[in-house]
Amino acid sequence: MFKVNCLNPIAKVGLDLFSDNYEQVEHFEDADAVLVRSTSIHELELPHSLVAIARAGAGVNNIPLDKCADHGIVVFNTPGANANGVKEIVLAGLFMAARNLVGGINWVNSVKEDPEVAKKVEKNKSKFGGTEIKGKKLGVIGLGAVGILVANAAIKLGMEVYGYDPFISVDSAWKLSKFIKHTKSIEEIFRECDYITVHVPSNDTTKGMFNKEAFALMKDGVKILNFSRDTLVNDDDMIDALNSGKVSRYVTDFPNLKICNAEGVIAIPHLGASTNEAEDNCAIMAVNQLRDFLENGNIRNSVNYPTCDMGICMQAGRIVINHINRPNMLSQFTSTLAQENFNISDMTNKSRGQWAYTMLDIESPTTDEIVKKIGKIDGVLKVRIIK
Repeated sequence: MFKVNCLNPIAKVGLDLFSDNYEQVEHFEDADAVLVRSTSIHELELPHSLVAIARAGAGVNNIPLDKCADHGIVVFNTPGANANGVKEIVLAGLFMAARNLVGGINWVNSVKEDPEVAKKVEKNKSKFGGTEIKGKKLGVIGLGAVGILVANAAIKLGMEVYGYDPFISVDSAWKLSKFIKHTKSIEEIFRECDYITVHVPSNDTTKGMFNKEAFALMKDGVKILNFSRDTLVNDDDMIDALNSGKVSRYVTDFPNLKICNAEGVIAIPHLGASTNEAEDNCAIMAVNQLRDFLENGNIRNSVNYPTCDMGICMQAGRIVINHINRPNMLSQFTSTLAQENFNISDMTNKSRGQWAYTMLDIESPTTDEIVKKIGKIDGVLKVRIIK
């Protein structure tokens, strides 16, 4: 029986995928696996029983990845599951940045009780005019699951789209419209585009990437959309750019006290992936990945361990091992099994940075004794019997 804890509400359509061999437990410390959305795990003590965490979403800033990996805990996310929901709100952001819809709506609300409201609308509507996005240049920074959808949609809306992603995958490249201009530097995006939307993770190389140096390269009146991470933008530099007119609109999904009070900001309460469909898709994907890992030992879409997939075990036994990525580990596993007369029929070993994962299918049933012996090998973090 696998014990699963949900740190946040998870869509029922996903939870219903768990079989009778799963029990939902109330407490984090009792779990074999955890489902989470936004709750921070950084301050929680990781229980020895915990083998997997699945984030129902793409971002994993709320999870201590290295700490989990060092405890042999595989962390999953659900890339692309909420991509369409985010794409649609980015397009809404484009329209709100181009047309002063928010200002107009707020003004109407301020005069809606006035008996002369209709006349006032006709008199004052020119104050809320805007521009069309057709023919304008859009820069898309980051061509992952969301960035691709945004770029392709913008092409269909008649925009001239520049795309930048030095790490674009082959699969992503195939999905891009042939009309998108592939730029070789982010500086070209800054210099050329009327609108810029960012879709990259937050890390040491991207934090604060929208700063005074970047703004200095941009067109006067540029419009910037951030539905990715709040830390990508230096708020103080953004406010200065808004005050000077360098940036005419900043649409962000990450309000805070400082940025909410700046002129030219359209702040949305972190609604990027808040659609029924996105929450369902994330839940389904997260649960399926957890089940495949717990029941078969396979790893798909992990953010701290390598992809590793041997399908369903057709042999008598399967052992999976989380361990340090160092020389001679695999030979120690195989020699330990050989000493106990276990014959290996199939195996795979993958590494990711300083951590690695090994799957071993054996021709006789696994025993607790052999698992204990493997667990005593220096560098082994966690050993599990799959079958």
